[in-house]
Amino acid sequence: MKTMQEAIREKQLLEDFLDEQPHSLSQDSDPDKKFSSHQLKNFQNAVYFGTITIGTPPQEFQVNFDTGSSDLWVPSVDCQSPSCSKHKRFNPQKSTTFQPLNQKIELVYGSGSMKGVLGSDTIQIGNLVIVNQIFGLSQNQSSGVLEQVPYDGILGLAYPSLAIQGTTPVFDNLKNREVISEPVFAFYLSSRPENISTVMFGGVDHTYHKGKLQWIPVTQARFWQVAMSSMTMNGNVVGCSQGCQAVVDTGTSLLVGPTHLVTDILKLMNPNPILNDEQMLSCDAINSLPTLLLTINGIVYPVPPDYYIQRFSERICFISFQGGTEILKNLGTSETWILANMIDRFLQKNVVETGERQPKELPSVCRSAICPRVLVPGSFEVMQDYDWLEGNESRLATKADKWGRVNSCLAQFRISASRKPFSYILPKSKYQNAFRKLARLVAGG
Repeated sequence: MKTMQEAIREKQLLEDFLDEQPHSLSQDSDPDKKFSSHQLKNFQNAVYFGTITIGTPPQEFQVNFDTGSSDLWVPSVDCQSPSCSKHKRFNPQKSTTFQPLNQKIELVYGSGSMKGVLGSDTIQIGNLVIVNQIFGLSQNQSSGVLEQVPYDGILGLAYPSLAIQGTTPVFDNLKNREVISEPVFAFYLSSRPENISTVMFGGVDHTYHKGKLQWIPVTQARFWQVAMSSMTMNGNVVGCSQGCQAVVDTGTSLLVGPTHLVTDILKLMNPNPILNDEQMLSCDAINSLPTLLLTINGIVYPVPPDYYIQRFSERICFISFQGGTEILKNLGTSETWILANMIDRFLQKNVVETGERQPKELPSVCRSAICPRVLVPGSFEVMQDYDWLEGNESRLATKADKWGRVNSCLAQFRISASRKPFSYILPKSKYQNAFRKLARLVAGG
């Protein structure tokens, strides 16, 4: 299967410069211009995360740089939840610059939640330093996705109106305190290991793009929300028929939209799904899938199949479309789409006056970062189970009674997996152990 970049290169949209001179920066910076370029790690093309430090002396953490939420938080040493014990935890007692704020917080995401307290300390991203930055210290985290992700915490890059009341997000402090030269941050997200993914603060490294940058107006100062005028496949309108809103989100790996429209798109794209799951298809069918065309601000952005397909095994692939945006509120539209990190080059500029979050107002049912269904190690293990059972179906079919139990288990798994907006937490925690035990029973019987 071609990489995302290879597919786009065929459409002459990927810069020729990167073909000949892949940009291999780590953490480059320019103190004079107050600009920092920070390397990100790519986890299975689903999550991009990088290193920050908190405290004096610095304590190092891996965080998800997430444009769909606004708060910074990391686990605390006071957290004994399984999802905390598997990650680095901040120890306030070991930082001479930490100040407790004694304010309790709770953050709810699509696939997990955290409860904790606020504190302030020195935050460093590359060469950029913010003193007295307010952040969250998790004291209790839900299991599931937050337990399995490869990063410790989340650094939100959305507008202050989505932040905890009375706090200022990291990017806004970088801007307001003139730690950076320009009120700009940018991402280069690559699925190729030789092209290092990067987040930039204070400007744009122009070696990552060719031609003039296209700036798109933000329609609401909450998420990075823009107006989209159409969505087509093979010349047919499949969404946004009367105009809609789109949220550009680095924190999720799926293209998310209204459930009824996504269901119709999946049926159109995948008439013969694997295990009756319309998101699962044979990888042999990828070349026959259409290119999705998104029109934003008068510019047509092609999304070829390699962008929206993820490979679980040699035979089974996954269509990265998901329903559920009907649960989002206060976005000023009846149809919303979330454009995920399948868009490899993503640039944003803070050009809209921001507002304040009203007391007790929740911006939506879920925050980004892991909403609504990020692909985590557990889900890949489940897909490997699927693949193993499918590959052994002919042999297992001779054991009719046991194969019937396998089908029953798969049916329960599909029902649970379809529940929104909760990721693979339910099927993994409730069915995976039994599923593996059943597979061993059938194989050994």
